[in-house]
This record gives sequence, C-alpha cells and structure tokens, in this order.
Amino acid sequence: MADLPSHEVTVDAQFGHSSFTINKLMGTEDSSRYRFGTPELGAADTWDKNSSTQTNTFGYNTLDAVPQYDHYANTMVKGVNRCHRPSLAQLHTFIYEPDGFQPPKMYDPADDAEGGEAVKEGEEGESADKPPGEPVRFGWVKGVMIRCMLNIWGVILYLRLPWITGQAGIGLTWVIVLLSSSITGITGLSTSAIATNGKVKGGGTYFLISRSLGPELGGSIGLIFAFANAVAVAMHTVGFAETVRDLLREYDSTIVDPTNDIRIIGVITVTILLGISLAGMEWEAKAQVLFFFVIMISFVNYIVGTIIPATPEKQSKGFFSYQAGIFSENFVPNWRGPDGSFFGMFSIFFPSATGILAGANISGDLKDPAVAIPRGTMLAIFWTTVSYLTISATIGSCVLRDASGNINDTIEMPPIGCEGLDCSYGWNFTECAKNHNCQHGLLNYYQTMSMVSGFAPLITAGIFGATLSSALACLVSAPKVFQCLCKDNLYPLIGFFGKGYGKNDEPIRGYMLTYVIAVGFILIAELNTIAPIISNFFLCSYALINFSCFHASITNSPGWRPSFKYYSKWASLLGAIISVVIMFLLTWWAALIAIGIVIFLLGYVLYTRPAINWGSSVQASSYNRALSCSVGLNEVDDHIKNYRPQCLVLTGAPGFRPAMVDLVGTFTKNLSLMACGNVIIGPRKQKMPELSCADRHVKWLNKRKSKSFYTGIVADDLRSGVQILMQASGLGRMKPNVLVMGFKNNWKSDNPSNVENYIGIIHDAFDFNYGICILRMKEGLDISRTMQAHVNPGFEAGDDSHGNGSVAAYTVNGTLDPEALVAEQQTTTVFQSQQGKKTIDIYWLFDDGGLTLLIPYLLTRKKRWRNCKVRVFVAGQLNRMDEERKAFIALLSKFRLGFNDVQVLPDINQRPQPENVKRFEDLLGPYKLNDDFKDEAKINELKKDFPWKISDEEIQKNMPKSLRQVRLNEILLDYSRDAALIVMTMPIGRRSECPSSLYMAWLETLSQNLRPPVMLIRGNQESVLTFYCQ
Repeated sequence: MADLPSHEVTVDAQFGHSSFTINKLMGTEDSSRYRFGTPELGAADTWDKNSSTQTNTFGYNTLDAVPQYDHYANTMVKGVNRCHRPSLAQLHTFIYEPDGFQPPKMYDPADDAEGGEAVKEGEEGESADKPPGEPVRFGWVKGVMIRCMLNIWGVILYLRLPWITGQAGIGLTWVIVLLSSSITGITGLSTSAIATNGKVKGGGTYFLISRSLGPELGGSIGLIFAFANAVAVAMHTVGFAETVRDLLREYDSTIVDPTNDIRIIGVITVTILLGISLAGMEWEAKAQVLFFFVIMISFVNYIVGTIIPATPEKQSKGFFSYQAGIFSENFVPNWRGPDGSFFGMFSIFFPSATGILAGANISGDLKDPAVAIPRGTMLAIFWTTVSYLTISATIGSCVLRDASGNINDTIEMPPIGCEGLDCSYGWNFTECAKNHNCQHGLLNYYQTMSMVSGFAPLITAGIFGATLSSALACLVSAPKVFQCLCKDNLYPLIGFFGKGYGKNDEPIRGYMLTYVIAVGFILIAELNTIAPIISNFFLCSYALINFSCFHASITNSPGWRPSFKYYSKWASLLGAIISVVIMFLLTWWAALIAIGIVIFLLGYVLYTRPAINWGSSVQASSYNRALSCSVGLNEVDDHIKNYRPQCLVLTGAPGFRPAMVDLVGTFTKNLSLMACGNVIIGPRKQKMPELSCADRHVKWLNKRKSKSFYTGIVADDLRSGVQILMQASGLGRMKPNVLVMGFKNNWKSDNPSNVENYIGIIHDAFDFNYGICILRMKEGLDISRTMQAHVNPGFEAGDDSHGNGSVAAYTVNGTLDPEALVAEQQTTTVFQSQQGKKTIDIYWLFDDGGLTLLIPYLLTRKKRWRNCKVRVFVAGQLNRMDEERKAFIALLSKFRLGFNDVQVLPDINQRPQPENVKRFEDLLGPYKLNDDFKDEAKINELKKDFPWKISDEEIQKNMPKSLRQVRLNEILLDYSRDAALIVMTMPIGRRSECPSSLYMAWLETLSQNLRPPVMLIRGNQESVLTFYCQ
C-alpha cells in the first residue's frame, strides 16, 4: 500500500478513496456526507481528517482504495460524484506535498465510455446538479416472459395448428413442436449466456451479437433485424385486418372493397399502436398485459369447450369431445395437398415458435437484463411449448379429420355402406371424405378452435390479441434495436434516428421511421413474397446468436465468464447449423437474399473499418490463431525456400522517418515481419511518458496502412538499446533477421563517440547473425524538424545526434508528442509514388548469400515497382567480360528472379580521380592520429582513449579498400545517375583493423552525391536463395 506522510495535507476531493465503501459498511456518523460512496470534501478538508476509516481499517493512512462498484462501472449519474481508483502513478510515483501539490487526474474509464455522455452539462436544458427522473424499468415477468409469450403466440396457433395436427397426426405434430422448441430453446440458452457475460445495455439482439462477434456481423444483422421487425409490424397488422374484414363480410358490412378494407383497417390499427408506443413503455407494457389476459381467457374458453358435450351442430362439423378412437386415428399422419410432408408442415409451423427475442430487444428497459433475459426467455419457451402440445393433443382427440357440416348426415345403427370412424358415432361423412370436398374437420376448416370452444367470439378476441401484441412488440423492438445501431455510427446517414427523448431515452424518430415502413407495406397489402424473407432474417439472427455463443466459448477468452452456466457450446453450434438449414427449407431463394444482404453489409463495415473496440470473440479468435500458428512454427525447421527478410527498422518515432517505413513496408507487406524500433535515451523515470505513447505510434502506422509492429524501449545509450531490441524483438520463428538503419548524415559534426556507437551497432548486428541494410537519401530521412512549425509551435529542437532514427527528436517540453503527429496529415514520400520505367540498379559485388538480390526482387513484385527494369552490375576482368557475363546470367536464371540484364564492370579496379581521392583524405583528416612522431606506447594509449582515431598504419593497410570505395562512387555516378533505386553490397570493415571513422568514411564516400536513394545491403553470409527444389 502507498503510505502517506503523517503531516496534514490538503488534497482534492477526488483523492479520498478507501473511506467510500468502508464508511458505508461501518455506518459512521459522517456517512451522511457521502452519496453512493463518494466523498464530498471541501477545499479546506485535509487527508488526516477524512482518512479515519483507512486508519481504522488498515492501521495507517493510505491512498489505496478498497474494491468498489464505481471503480469498474462506465456509467455515470447526473448530480452524483463518482469515486475513482487511484492510478499506479499516484500509488507508485507521486508524493503529496503540503504546498498545494496537485497530482495528475486519476484514471477514469468513464471519460471515454458511452455512459460518460450522461454528465454533459446543459444538455437538453437540464442542470447537471439535478438528477433526471427515474426511467421505467421492468422485471422478468412483465418485461420478458409475457412479452416473449405474446410474440411467440400468433395466428398460426389458432388457425393452422389444428390443420397441421390433421396432416401430421398428433405424434409427428409433437415432434415438429419439440424440434422447433429445441431450436428456439438452444437459441434461448445462447442468448442467456451472452446476456449474462457482462452488463447488457439497450439494443437487444444487435447489442448481444455486435458485442460478441464484433461490429462487422453485429452491424449487418442489426440493420436487417430492425428492418425485419418493422415489416413484421405490417404482417401482424395485416393479419388482424384480414380477420376484421372477414367478420365484416359475414355481416355484409364492407367499407370499400376487400383489398382497400385491409389497407384502411391496417393503417388505423398501426396508428393506434404507434400512439400506445409513443405514450411510453409503461403504457405499452400495460397494453401487452391486457392482450396476455385476453389470450389466456381464449385458452380457457377452448379447454372448457373440449369438455362440454358436443351438440348435434358441432358433431356435424366433426367434434365429438374426447374419444379414444379419434385420438388413435389422429395420432398417425394423413398427408394431403402439395404441402403434405413433414418438412412442409415444419416450415409452416416454425415461424410460430419464433419471437423469443422480444424481451431481449428491450434490454435497455429491464431492471436487471442478466437475470430477466435468461429467466423470462426460457420460461416463455417452456410455457408456449406446453400450450402448443396441449392444443395439438386435445384437438386431435376431439375432432375428426373430415366432416361435412350437414346436420342431416346422421345414420341409423347399425350403419350400412358407411366407412370411417364417424360411422361409430352415428354420422356418415363417407361421401365428402372420398371426394375430398368436406367443409369441416381438422383438414378442411381453419376455424376449428372457434368451433370447439365454448364461446367462439373469445377465440376471435384471442386472434386479435395475438396479432396486435405481436405487432406492438415488433413496433417497440425495431426502434430500440435501430437506435443502438445508430449511436454506434457503423453506417452513414442513420445517426439522425438515434436521438432519444425523455427519461427512458425513447427513440421517437425511430418510432416514426418504423411507422412509415409498416404503413408502406400495409398499403401494398400483399406480403406473401416478403414474408419468407422476414422469417429468414429472424433465422439469421438465431444462427448468429448461437454462433456467437459457440465462438466466444471456443476461443477460451478470459473475458468469457457468463453467470448463466446451463449452455453447451456444441449445442449452440448445432443450433446455428440447424437455423441455416431451416432457412433453406423454408424458402431457398429467400435464404440466399438474406445471406446476400448480410454479406453486403458485412463487406461495407470491413471496408470502412470503424474505430470501435468491443472486445469481441473475433478478436480473441485472432489472438488464438496467431498464437497457435506462432507456436506451430517452432516445430518446423528453417529452409532456404521459405526465407523471408524479417526487418527490425530503427525508425525512432515512425512518423519522423516515413521514407524508411514506406520502403521496408513495401517489400515486407503481406510477406514478412516488420518491426519499427524506437530507442528512447535517458533516465527511465523521466522517459516513461514517451514510452507509454506506443499506441499512438501504432495508430500512425495503421493510418499509413503500414503492416508493422512497433517496439519502444528506454536505454542509457543508443547502442545498448539496439542490442536489447535485436535480442528481444520477435516471437519464436517470427524474429527479425535484418537490421534496417538510416545513414548517419551528421557523422562529421557529431561527437566521435556517437559515430563509434553507430558503427558498433553494425558490428553487433553481425555478431547476432543479422543482415544489415542502410538507407541513404539525398534529402535525408528525419523530417521531424521540417514538421516543427506545422505540428506544434511548442517544439523544442532535440539533438538528433545519432542520425539513425532511433531517438525521438520531436518533443514538447522534453516529452514526445505523437498525438499531434497522428492528427497531422500524412507526409508523402518518393516510395509511395509509381516508379514508372526507371531502373533498379543492383551492384552485387560480393556474395553475401543473396540478400542483395532478394530485396530488389521483392520490390519488383509490388505494383509501384513492377515496371522498373532491373540491372545487375558485377565486377569482372576486361579480357573475360563475355564469359563472366554469361556465367552470371546462368546463375541468375537458376534463381528464377527474372533478372536478365547483367553488366560487367571491367574498370572497377582503376585508380580513382585525384580530386576524389583528395576529398576522401580530407574526410579522414580530423580523425588521424598523426603518429609519425609518437612512440608505440603513446599510440596505444591514444587508441584506447580514442578508438575512432586512425593510425597511419591502418590507413596504409586499408588503402586499396578505401580507393575501391572512391572508384565505386565514380561508377555509380556514371551508370546510375537516373535510377529509381541503387542497391549495393555493403563493404565490411574488420572490427580490429578498421576504426569506426574509417568505416564511416567508406560508407560516406560510397554513397555521396547520388540523387537516387541508396540501399547498402549485407547479408549474414548464409544463403537466402536456392535453385534446388528441396
């Protein structure tokens, strides 16, 4: 724990922590000063006065906070202060001083959270000090169970279940019901698991899927699910309007004509339902309860009707109350008509089992969604399944399949010429049964439940209640789901409809949009084509919910901890597969349309890549795949054919050297590893703020579409930092093998010790078996100073003394400011443009294993460099030019690189121009020991103190090699003045015989005065190219 000094210290109100919860638990007299565990301290209050609870609890004053709900919550309440967990910096680094020291603000996750919007002052004209009215919240009965049951029950229950029982028989009807309920039950279990894996907000199905599978699938299913609910309002309303129209026609009371009657009744009905919805969720819930009681009364009325002895009129229609003979005959199937099959009946019945998401769709209006959704949904599935099974069994035990409805079709006993079970009950329906023209019975009369019931109008009222409750539920669900989707800004032009009003944040604009869509489809008055698509949209939702549960479980993410344990990931997978199969069984073309729309919307979100991070299971799966593949690579030995240049690029802050990022990113993109290394030099404590900016550098790389990692470290000096990077970067086989550096342009004016470190890095790289690549551009690589005036006027020029891009020079008050760099417009470099038909000149003078050839080859595979002509220059003798050229062409052809232009340089060993030699000697002048008049002991002492100094002996010993670099520069100026890129094998200076200043002079001389970018490459002398197939 972080101890505090014993003297009295004035602190801000936000730093009193541990007393929040403890104070409430102990019930001290000062508890009235706290609301929701938050202290209200005045400016004159002191820590000692307000930390009595910490002292009582822990025995000493401490800033540490005891665990509390507020420390983990993202939501905030107007007018109520929140307590915050102290940051690690406050506990570990900062010390409070009595002289008014104010530490930085504590970490508050609500600052960036969605709930943080609730504390904006002045919004909606409300004062921040006045808490809003409490919104209406529902429990699991009224909010979920009743709502789901009403949405599951529909006209199919009243008008099609008796007919399905007549077709499939009681036995197979039970199989159909149980199979449908199993699918919805599995979906309910998956929904329950997802809903209990964290706090659920508004948005229902969309919220559950998007927060589990991510915005790509969540956004697509959310949009079509909201649209499907809006159209479902029209479907249920038209079902109600058709029933009313049929009643009017029985009494010859049509309004205009049958079609327009549906339109008129439908528009009036949906307008009334809209008024109920706009009145608020409380009124909508009351209406749903009313509809629920109407349906329950209709059920009781039906059961009573099955017990009442049948009248002759009902007997003529096939009703004989409970009879064992009728039960046994109706237990087996009797298929008739084009839909007479098991799957035909299943496809007709299954939509009546849907609607299980009605409760989850108003998750934002539930008191405790984690409790209400599992309990209410599963009980709704159970009770509706029981009702379907009961009605199927009872009506199949009471009513014959065929009946004429003619009161005169009675017969005397014993029957003569009568066939069928009806004969044993004194009725003869043989003629109409044979001719299949009976008007009544299970297979011929859809209103069988009305006929059986004790009072037929109550069944009609039940139909009204079922249709209107389903329409009302969909009318509420669609705006709620759509509102959450609008607030997430996944799609353009829909944010207008996300605004909420009132204490319940009602989506009034969403209601109006849903109303317009519903009225539009009601006016069409022909939903036979669109209805299968709507069913498939709902099935898409079920499939994705099940897959979400399976995917979250299979990834083994530590964040997947649902409190609902009664689910199985394999059952969820089975439910997802079956849902897709049923989509095609219902209507294959509608299934293709639904899947096509999902794929289109999915592609849009994948293309736009919204800046959203919900911790989805897709992210967890990506991590699992990456981890598994990385570990799997350890089981595979390296092979030359699979060699890839995996580059550690010393960029410093990547935004300061974009040319290095662009060039290396070009030949490593989608091919190999690229890691940008940043060595921050200085005391660790002082440089920690810069080190913590890694995420912002990654954002810059992502914004530039560079597929690269970023690694930053703090070190005492550049060389030790690079040594750490070379040893620690990478994971398993995914480890850098090429070190990419920028050329040190300021080496002549810089401190010689820095030059020693720079050359030492090259030697270290060879020691660690790395290849080396040094990039030099005429205009330089570091653009931080040119960005000074554009990015931040508070820039303090840093000393870019190392020149290799590993030290961040772009600082504000001594601290890196990458946030401004990310916001700044991306700088364009020459490597981002098309290179046209220029040349890539490769000077393969020494065999380094082939890395000098491989990197240019990888460049030519990219679109920007594809049209460049590659020329390979090699050293040779004048009298053997043709033979050597043919030998090199034969060698290159075996490597299959496509490099056919080979030029032999016979004059490479000629003496360079005197003025160029003089210029090289001038470079060495400041670094010479001038040891002609010094004894050997003195020379050795000077070499020990100044290792970069060059003795006359070292100059003479390395003179041929020095002259070679001067001559090569002359050749480069002659042959490659207009090339797009020059690639040359880098010379190696022997550590004990070539001082750093001499080596640096070689690199300077070799690449000076060249307009094209120059890459000096040296492999680790191991083959990276092969012409064998194994």
